[in-house]
Amino acid sequence: MENAMNACPYDASPPGFKAKPVLLPSSAKLASALLWTPAIAVLPGCAGGVLDPQGPIGWGNRTILLNSLAVMLVIVVPTLVALLAFAWKFRASNSNARYDPEFTYSGRIELIVWSIPTLTILFLGGLIYYGSYQLDPRKPIPSAQPPLDIEVVALDWKWLFLYPEQGVGAVNQLVIPAGVPVRFKLTSASVMNTFFVPQLGSMIYAMNGMQTELHLQADREGSYFGQSAHFSGDGFSDMNFKVSAVSADAFARWASSLRGGGGVLNANAYRELARQSTNVPPAAFGHVQPGLFDAVVQQTLPPGPGPSESASSGEPQVSPKASPAAAAPPMAHSPQAKGVE
Repeated sequence: MENAMNACPYDASPPGFKAKPVLLPSSAKLASALLWTPAIAVLPGCAGGVLDPQGPIGWGNRTILLNSLAVMLVIVVPTLVALLAFAWKFRASNSNARYDPEFTYSGRIELIVWSIPTLTILFLGGLIYYGSYQLDPRKPIPSAQPPLDIEVVALDWKWLFLYPEQGVGAVNQLVIPAGVPVRFKLTSASVMNTFFVPQLGSMIYAMNGMQTELHLQADREGSYFGQSAHFSGDGFSDMNFKVSAVSADAFARWASSLRGGGGVLNANAYRELARQSTNVPPAAFGHVQPGLFDAVVQQTLPPGPGPSESASSGEPQVSPKASPAAAAPPMAHSPQAKGVE
């Protein structure tokens, strides 16, 4: 499946188009709006984002989003219609419009003005309450199959995925079986970060010294885009990963192939991996030291340096700064890491 990053163009404008602030007559404005209508209409069909869910949590998130939009449009649309109606009725050329400069209060108007926003808040509150319960990150996904446990560590600037049941690990590539619930346990080895796979569902924060939990599921096989959704320094923009949802047999073969030839991730290899690096290619480990994730959470293994200092030059790894510091990715030269095909 094509990478979700390329599934929807970022710029839907025609080539060479540059918007200019010009005054158009009413007929030209209408024509311009009609020209842009098809472009706006196809935006919800763009693949790869929250409007293209591929799992039960993603579907639930989209449902809440669309329901909330519908509730708010109940206010927005009548308000716009009333605005046009009042502007037309009380225009300067309409001598039949009632003019009452002494008007101060109307109970019926007050009732309408306050009751509609109150009902809207109640409806939105109901949606939020229902969604908060149904889409609680810690709530397991109902399934006849047991969940797959995956431990996630946010590093500077890469993602480490550990599979405790299989005893393997991967960097910047997440492989999961399609149709099987996945129970993520997440932490950060450095600054606060956010784990987010838009097509699969809810994003959640990962914090140093703390453990959070998230349940997701991919309904079908495919390749999905995962990302860091919280700024954490210069390498943030490249802190992305690929999610491969494969069949149960393909997942078993993948884990078995890593155990047969992957490197070893122990405490020493982890300290090397935790050093700051950018644009880290996917890599894998065939053997992961048991209890490594708990050691990161409990800070038995020291936290990473964070973006406040650079491993190469000592300069702050945040922008803007006077001169950019080179950040060599240590994973590219690490003998413990093996690339994932």
